[in-house]
Amino acid sequence: MVYAAEDDPLCYPGTTVLRNKLNIKNQPELDEFELALFLTRADEEMPASNLDYQHYKGIHHHLFQDVYEWAGEVRTIRIGKGGNWFCYPEYIDPEMRRIFDELASADCLRGLGIEDFAVRAAPVLAEINAVHPFREGNGRTQLTFLAMLMENAGFSFNADVLERERVLDAMIESFADDEVPLAQLIMEIGKP
Repeated sequence: MVYAAEDDPLCYPGTTVLRNKLNIKNQPELDEFELALFLTRADEEMPASNLDYQHYKGIHHHLFQDVYEWAGEVRTIRIGKGGNWFCYPEYIDPEMRRIFDELASADCLRGLGIEDFAVRAAPVLAEINAVHPFREGNGRTQLTFLAMLMENAGFSFNADVLERERVLDAMIESFADDEVPLAQLIMEIGKP
């Protein structure tokens, strides 16, 4: 699904292709290179931190630093998908701080069984998704963060459970206030 966006200074003029360090102006070619570079960075050790908002931006920067100058920076334009708009740029920082403050207050969900963890992690992921702080790479950053959050809470992260359509469907359902499919997915990811 393609993003809808206001006039985007991050795109090459007259296109919807994001300006990139590789100067690729063809979307399928950019998608291919972006994925290859993302996978390379995803295999590396992630930045260490305390699972806060700055750390979240650092994860995005780490994953996309080879592709975009603005990796790790909050978007400045309004974007949406499927007729739904994500958080307006002027509210991104306060919303993300609130989400991560609440997560810190909950001790990053440590000390819970997998079922309780999944039920409590689903709204965190749903809210981060609704904010959609970056121009591109939100879903991959969310899943990388979820893996780190789960590891921090003592759970494994079974990536074999991740099927693209199922993940997208769960995120779309969570956007419509139904977090049950997302919690179920998280539960299955964390079961041995």
